[in-house]
Amino acid sequence: MPILYALRSGHWPSLLAAWLHFEVSFMTWVLVGALGVFIAQDFGLTATQKGFLVAVPLLGGSLFRIGVGVLADWYGPRRIGVASMLLAAVPLGGAWLAGENFSQMMGVGLLLGVAGASFAVSLPLASRAYPLAHQGLAMGVAGSGNSGAIVSIALAPLLAVKLGWHGVFGLLIPVVVVIAIVYWMLARNHEPTGSSAHRREFVVLLREPDTYWFCALYAITFGGFVGLSSYLSIFFFDQYGLSRVEAGWAAAACALAGSFFRPVGGFIADRCGGLRVLSILYPTIAVFTGVASLLLPFPAALAVLFLAMACLGMGNGMIFQVVPQRFRQEIGTVSGLVGAAGGLGGFLLPSMLGLFKDLSGTYATGFAIFATVCVSIMPVVVMFWRPSLENMVPRI
Repeated sequence: MPILYALRSGHWPSLLAAWLHFEVSFMTWVLVGALGVFIAQDFGLTATQKGFLVAVPLLGGSLFRIGVGVLADWYGPRRIGVASMLLAAVPLGGAWLAGENFSQMMGVGLLLGVAGASFAVSLPLASRAYPLAHQGLAMGVAGSGNSGAIVSIALAPLLAVKLGWHGVFGLLIPVVVVIAIVYWMLARNHEPTGSSAHRREFVVLLREPDTYWFCALYAITFGGFVGLSSYLSIFFFDQYGLSRVEAGWAAAACALAGSFFRPVGGFIADRCGGLRVLSILYPTIAVFTGVASLLLPFPAALAVLFLAMACLGMGNGMIFQVVPQRFRQEIGTVSGLVGAAGGLGGFLLPSMLGLFKDLSGTYATGFAIFATVCVSIMPVVVMFWRPSLENMVPRI
């Protein structure tokens, strides 16, 4: 089978390590969002405060990713990956033993951003372990570790009913430590390959226009995926009156779509070219989120949000099929920059949904604005779609 052949073409233990790192880090990163309904009820939060509560970890991820990406290029993703996982256990302990008010949980959420920085570790590890011809699939498989969001969103509410939401944070600490040990055993640092003989400085990358185009594109797809993953349980609970557990399961189903279709998007991009497919994908996302803004009955709303998340997941895989072609030597640093933009987009989306819910009295406004943004990004795709870049994408 072509997929099995592609997986055997590189160092699969490193790919597995990258996936495990991403999986557990995502479980940690979105845990505040997964427990958002419980925390909001305990503290009596407004819609705006709920939005910021689940968005702050995503902002923290943006802040940490750039630095972690640079460190991964300097010291290798194996060392930095273990260090970032162990550091993520610190705010988990803070939420378990403290976390008694909104301000404290905002601080916990910000520090949990170090788990979101895993993006700048896992993807460089997977990228360097595989040849250029199979970048889309390798990056998609590693990136599908964002299914950790599904685990948190689906299971955390069930555990919180029995243990209390503080206890769920404590329960995750030994999981993080064990996976950090397994990651160290599996991962291997691989030297970057490509035509460039030297690694460019960080400030030089900031002068590259392509860096900003990737950031803009990823802020929509990944920002949409992680932002909605963190906020949908609150949306389903508030809008449709589901129970806390039911809202979590509905949100987990949508997150599952985004996670499952990420490697699919990467595989399609290997064959067809990522930018070519993105020119169709962004308008499709706009249609689905536009329909979601109509606040249809729950079954219809769940269906369109499921499809929107599937498209967002595919977009994530497609964008990171192109990134290693353009920035092979600096994949860790660029992954940090682009991932930071994605985290910033994830911060803005739930914040916007909560804020406009308070201002307009409806979630429709926030969804409609996001649909408009998806349409507005199309000139960037057209401008970025240059033969000189698209031709760099290898065909299988």
